[in-house]
Formats: sequence, structure tokens, C-alpha cells
Amino acid sequence: MICSGKGRERVKTVKVRNVIIGEGIPKICVPIFERTEEEILSEAKHVASLEPDVVEFRADRFENYCEHDSIRNVLAGLRDILGEIPLLFTLRTKDEGGEAEVGRTVYADLIVKACESGLVDMADVEVLRQDDAETIIEAAHSFGVIVVASHHDFEKTPTKDEILKDLKEMQKTSADVLKIAVMPQGIGDVKVLMEAAEEMVNEHADRPVIAISMSEKGTVSRIAAEAFGSAMTFGTASKASAPGQIGVEELRESLEDFHETMEAE
Repeated sequence: MICSGKGRERVKTVKVRNVIIGEGIPKICVPIFERTEEEILSEAKHVASLEPDVVEFRADRFENYCEHDSIRNVLAGLRDILGEIPLLFTLRTKDEGGEAEVGRTVYADLIVKACESGLVDMADVEVLRQDDAETIIEAAHSFGVIVVASHHDFEKTPTKDEILKDLKEMQKTSADVLKIAVMPQGIGDVKVLMEAAEEMVNEHADRPVIAISMSEKGTVSRIAAEAFGSAMTFGTASKASAPGQIGVEELRESLEDFHETMEAE
């Protein structure tokens, strides 16, 4: 399954600092998934040494994720450590496999406050679960923050048509990047995710798409992301934030090898 080029010219790239999402080899994002400020900043130093394209701060894992001042202090520390590496702020809710137990109003407020800080480059918004998703996105944009519209299903892999429907619905928003991650029960489900993403990128998308099949069964979707047009994949430095994540160094080597194979064809 090699993503053809017929629709790729429609997909606009997104530049975040010095990283261009949607161009060349899929970018590697490494999550920081720790509990305390000390652990988060210590892990950030390790992650930065691996030189990923993007670093994700999974704020829902942070013990004080509902406290604005605490979040801002962590973000300031992360910004100092990461330098020019783009920082993605994510508050993953229980509904989508995360740890944050917050209502929609608090969820929106926490994301907007993080964007307002001027310390993050990107923000994840669970657009299909938020009635006010567009308001959050507009607020993020007003602070110069790139928005990743996301949807996660940790229970199953929907049908190809359902995945396409969700991606198209997400694309109706003004988010800059679309992300979908689903749980496979077998290799057939991985194929469904990859085929849906390929069709979305080739036929419908006007912005970068990130598509992931989780768990060990879905590992191929992380390594072969370029084949079906996925613009970014997630690797781990120490602690995985989702099932099936690969170590960043192994992932980088695999992506580069796969890219060379595609270039040779």
C-alpha cells in the first residue's frame, strides 16, 4: 500500500518552528508522561537529547493538571529545556483513554490557558467530544498556537467508512492537523485504518493527517506511516503514553529505512 500522489498537492503543510509537518519523512513526536514536575523536567532533558521533531506534554498525567499556576511552571521549565523543539500540549480525557477527569468547560479552560501562556506551539483538541471545539480552536489560533484535532478509540477499530466520516467531520473545523488513533483486534483492523487514512489523504484531506493503529498489532502503522500518508508518528523515550509505541531511536531508523525503500521504487 503506497500512497499515490494524486491528492497530495491538496494537502497543505504546517510549519511549527523549524519543523514542517506533512513534508518528507513522517515526523516523530515523543510524549512526556510523568506525574510530578521534577519527573517531567528530568524526562524532558532525556527526551531533548534524542532530538525528536516534536515533544508532547501529556498534562493529564501531571498530578496538578487542574492548577493553572502549576501547569504554567511546568511549561516554562519545558520551554527552557526544549529550546527550538516544538511543544505539543495535550490534556487527554478519560473518554479518550487519558487520565483527566474534567467537564467540558474545565477542559476548554485548561487548554486555552496553556495556549495563552505563550509557552506551547501546538495544542491537542478532542474535537468530536467537545461541543465548543471551534471556540477552543479559535482561541488557540488567536495566541498563535497550531491545533491538532484528535479522536481516539481505545476499544476497537471502527469500519473504514466510520473512520473516514470522523476524519471528514474533524476537517470541518479550523484545526491545522487531523489525528485519529484506534485499537486493532487483529491485522485486518490495521489494514482498515491504513486504507482509510490513505483514502482520506489522497481524496479528501486539505491538511496533514496523523493515523495510528495502536498496540503491538498496529506497530506497522507507525513504521510504514509514509506509505499511507500519515504525517507524524509517536515514539517513546522512557515511558509509553499509548500501547505499541516504539523507542524513538529504533523508530527513527525504521522510518528512514522505509523512506529509502519508497524512494527506490
